[in-house]
Amino acid sequence: MSRAIFYTFLCFCLFCFRPSLGQDTNVKTIIDELLQKRFTTFDSLQKYTSRFRRDSLGITSFIDRSQKANYDFGEAFGENLYGIFLRDRSYYDESIAHHQRALTLAEAINDVELEVSILNMTGVVYRRIDAVSSALDNHNAALALAESQPKKSNALLKGIAISQNSIGNIYLLLRDYEQAEKFFKMAINSEINLTSDLGMAINYANLGITYEERELYDKALINYQKSLEYNEKINSDLGRVICHNSIGQVYLKQEKPQEALALIRPSLPKALEIGDKFYIALTYINLGWANSEVGNLSLGENYLLKGKNIAKENDQKQFLSLAYMHLSQLKEKTGDYNAALQYQRKSQEVQEAYLNEANHKYVSNLIYKYDTEQKKNTISLLQQNNEIAQIQLSQSRKNNIFILLVAFLILIILIILYRQTQLRNQKQRLNAEQKLMRSQMNPHFIFNALLSIRIYLQNSNLEDATNYLNQFAKLIRSILSSSLEKEITLAEELETMRLYVNIENIRFCNEIDYKETIDDQVDISAIKIPSLILQPFLENALWHGLQAKEGYKRLALDVKKKDEHYITITITDNGIGRKKTMEMPSEKINTQKKSIGINLTLKRLQNFSKNLRHNYTLNFIDLYDANENPKGTQVLLNLPIK
Repeated sequence: MSRAIFYTFLCFCLFCFRPSLGQDTNVKTIIDELLQKRFTTFDSLQKYTSRFRRDSLGITSFIDRSQKANYDFGEAFGENLYGIFLRDRSYYDESIAHHQRALTLAEAINDVELEVSILNMTGVVYRRIDAVSSALDNHNAALALAESQPKKSNALLKGIAISQNSIGNIYLLLRDYEQAEKFFKMAINSEINLTSDLGMAINYANLGITYEERELYDKALINYQKSLEYNEKINSDLGRVICHNSIGQVYLKQEKPQEALALIRPSLPKALEIGDKFYIALTYINLGWANSEVGNLSLGENYLLKGKNIAKENDQKQFLSLAYMHLSQLKEKTGDYNAALQYQRKSQEVQEAYLNEANHKYVSNLIYKYDTEQKKNTISLLQQNNEIAQIQLSQSRKNNIFILLVAFLILIILIILYRQTQLRNQKQRLNAEQKLMRSQMNPHFIFNALLSIRIYLQNSNLEDATNYLNQFAKLIRSILSSSLEKEITLAEELETMRLYVNIENIRFCNEIDYKETIDDQVDISAIKIPSLILQPFLENALWHGLQAKEGYKRLALDVKKKDEHYITITITDNGIGRKKTMEMPSEKINTQKKSIGINLTLKRLQNFSKNLRHNYTLNFIDLYDANENPKGTQVLLNLPIK
C-alpha cells in the first residue's frame, strides 16, 4: 500500500467529537450542574462535557460521581468520553476496555444514540491498531442501528455520517478507491445536512486520499485544501497538522520537496504539543522524507530513525514499513547499498507480515462470529483480545452453512499459500503456466472477494451472500483443478470464466451485463484448450476497459466454428477503448503488469499450438462509432482444433 493511505485516512477520523473549546477551570461546578439536571440526550451532555473532555481528572470524576448518583446515562457517556481520551494518547487496550463498559451501560438503559456513538468510537480504535474486521463490524453495526430508527435525531444523523466515513476508510485500506470515494461522498452529503464543518474537513481529506492513490494529484490537492479551509474555520491544530502532512506528501510525489518541507516542518511542534504518538510518528517520517529529498541526508536520517522508533514502540506496522522504505532510499543516495538493501528487506517483511496478519485476522474473526447466534454483546475474538462484535443472524440453519463454507475457504487459502511458497523455492522450474496460476490465485483477490460477500452478510442479504459464497467456492475449486491440468475442455473453461466474472461483478455493484453465445456447431465438451487461457483477456476488459466507463457496461464472449481447423473466440466490451485507457495516470503503473500477463498467455498459446498442424492467431481490435469515437475493444482469438 502507498505512503499516504498508511496513515492519513486513519488519522483523520480520530478527532471526531473533539471540538476546540476552551477548558473551564471550575470543573467541579460543571459536574455539579450536570448531576443536578441529569440530561438524558446525547447532544445536551456533549455540549456540557466539551468543557472538560481533555481533562482526565475531570472525566474520571464525572464517571465516579455519576456512578454514585445512579446516573447511568452520565456514567456511560463518561466512559465513552474517557475511551476517546485514552485513544488519542495511544492507550489502545485501555481505550477499548472503557468503550466496552460504556456499551454495556448504554445497552442496559436502551439509549440508541449513545450506542451508535460508542460503536463508532470503538471502530476508530480498532482501525488505529489495524484490526480491520473488528473496525468494520462496529461501524456497520452503528450504521445499521442508526438507520433502523424511524425518527433520526441530530446525534443519529451524525452517527450515520461517521459510519459512512469509516466504511470508506476501510475500502481505502483494501485499495478499493472507487468504493471509498462513493462512501466519502455519501458522508459529505450527510455532513452538509448537519452543517458540520468538522465532518466536512474529515471527509474532504479522505476524498483527497482516493485521488492521491490514483495519482490524480491535482484533484487530491483541491480536496486537501478544502479540508484545510474547514480546519482553519474551526481552529483545529490537529486538522492543520494532518492537512499540512497530506499536502506535503503530494508535493513530494510531485518532486516539490522545498514546498513540502515548508508545510511539514511547522507541524512538528504542534504534533508534539498534542502528544499523540500516532501524529508524532507521522510528522517525523514525513520530515525525514522531505529533508532527504532536498539533500539534508543527515537530518533526514535522524528524523526517520525517530519516526521508526516511535512506530516500533507503538506497533504501528504501516508507519514502520514506511520508515524503513525511506531509510533504504536515503542510504542508496549515500552509496551505502548494503544498508539500503537491509532496510528495503525490513520494509517488505513488515508490510508482508501486516498484510498476512490482516488477512488471517479477518477470516479467523469471520469464522468465530458466525458460530454465535443472535448476539449483541461484547465478545473475545480469535487472536484479538477485547475485539467487539455484534451479530444478528436470524436463521441458525444458514449460520451453519456459512461456517462450513468459510471453513472450506480457509483451507483453500492455506493450500494456495503453501503452493506459492513451493513455487518461490523452485524458481528454476517455473514456467508460464505456473506463473499465471500464481497471479490468478493471490490472497488479495480472495480477501477482496470475502469482504464483498461479508457486506452482503452484514446487511442481512443472506440469499445473495449464500449465492456468492457458493460461486466463490466453485471458482477456487475450479482454479485449483485447472492448475493441475495443462488442458481442459472448452465447457470447463467457460464455466470457470462465468464464475470469475460473477465474482468480479460484485465489486462493480453488478453493473456488468455479461453475455455468452455458443455456436450450435461447436461441441464445447469435446474441444480441449489451455486452462484459464481466457482469464487475462476478461480481466483486461473489466479493469481497463469497463472500470472507467460511465453508464451501461457490456461484456460479451462468443464462440463460433470458423472452419474444420479452427474455432473463433471473441471477447467484446463497450469500454473506453485502449487509447483512452493508456492516457489515464493509473495505467502507467499497470502497464508492466498487463504486459507480463499477456506475454505469459502468448507463451502458453505457442506451447499449445506447436504440436498441432495449425497455429493460433490473436488480434486486438479498437472499436469506433460513426463519429470516430471509441466504443470499446474486441479480442479475436482463433484456436486450432485437435
